[in-house]
Amino acid sequence: ARTAISMIRSLWEWNIERQAKGLKTVDMGVGLNTDMVVSGNIGSPKRMDYTVIGDGVNLASRLESACKAYSARILASESTVQKLRGTYRMRDIDLVIVKGKTQPVRVFELLDYHDAKSFPNMMDVVNHFGDGIQAYRGGQWDKAMARFEQCLTLNPGDGLSRTYLDRCQVLRANPPVGDWDGVWKMSDK
Repeated sequence: ARTAISMIRSLWEWNIERQAKGLKTVDMGVGLNTDMVVSGNIGSPKRMDYTVIGDGVNLASRLESACKAYSARILASESTVQKLRGTYRMRDIDLVIVKGKTQPVRVFELLDYHDAKSFPNMMDVVNHFGDGIQAYRGGQWDKAMARFEQCLTLNPGDGLSRTYLDRCQVLRANPPVGDWDGVWKMSDK
């Protein structure tokens, strides 16, 4: 988690230099997952690579890919967040079934790379967002939308609140069939 935070901060500093030179900026996301993996040299005698494989690696990769959809830079699984023991500022953002899996994973956004300029009113937004997520998972679209709108009033650049506001509008217009469990199914890797 410390490394991911440092990576994002360093990237932002580098992007300031790039902008000053008239170059395009670079963006990235980081997916964090804590699990058992297999590591070692894999391949044939002609081409050997040291790598890690397993479900734990696959979930981290899916979380990294999901950063764009959630307007996030660092996403972490619940298993990672449990190991962090409240060390970092974060928000609970979704229950997701990633491609290739059937059980939902609780996903969190780590926020410690932000400062007051990059994320105004962070703790107020996090509190309203938490209330919005709770209403969203309970299928209370209007209540959830009011909370996400409050987040956007406090921080107009909060893309995640915009995503949930849009998602709630779609779900309110086209209510889910059956019991709503608040789980989102990701179709992309």
